[in-house]
Amino acid sequence: MDGEEIFASGKLFELVHRQVGDKVFEVARRAPGVRLIIVDRVKGQILLTREHRYELAGWDYRLPGGKVFDTLPEYEDFRTNGEEITEAAASKGKAEGREEAGVIIDDLKLFDKSTLGATVEWDLYVFEVTDWHFAPDGQQLEDGENIDAHWFTYQEACDLIMTGRMSEGRIALILLRWLQQVK
Repeated sequence: MDGEEIFASGKLFELVHRQVGDKVFEVARRAPGVRLIIVDRVKGQILLTREHRYELAGWDYRLPGGKVFDTLPEYEDFRTNGEEITEAAASKGKAEGREEAGVIIDDLKLFDKSTLGATVEWDLYVFEVTDWHFAPDGQQLEDGENIDAHWFTYQEACDLIMTGRMSEGRIALILLRWLQQVK
């Protein structure tokens, strides 16, 4: 890769021209996200959140999580300093587990990394969490968040995916693969 130029930037995405030899490619880039598969293996259950999503004009079931970086400049600074993104995603995952799900995560392991595609850079880091405990004061939601945490059996979670009640497609696919692995 010869170089790149950010030619437009909004709150969530920036548009980049990448010069590769004599060709210019256009890419939309967004800071990565993190999702958590929080498991109670004894009960055979998984924790999902029910979240009101304005872009869906309704409720959606999701894996708890959020953005690894709150702003594009913060992400750009991180990208240019050469630090390991997986560690930053794990740290943010622990914070999101506390905020959205009301759990304190003692340990997590990377289950999968979803890369969106060639012309859109928006990676999602999905961690499996089996070592956790409930936070004594529950969820710590940000202003404007409307999120409930619920436990589902593995089969119920699969049903949510298959009936479209979990609409974040690439995360639903990763969760479906995880569910097939534990059955």
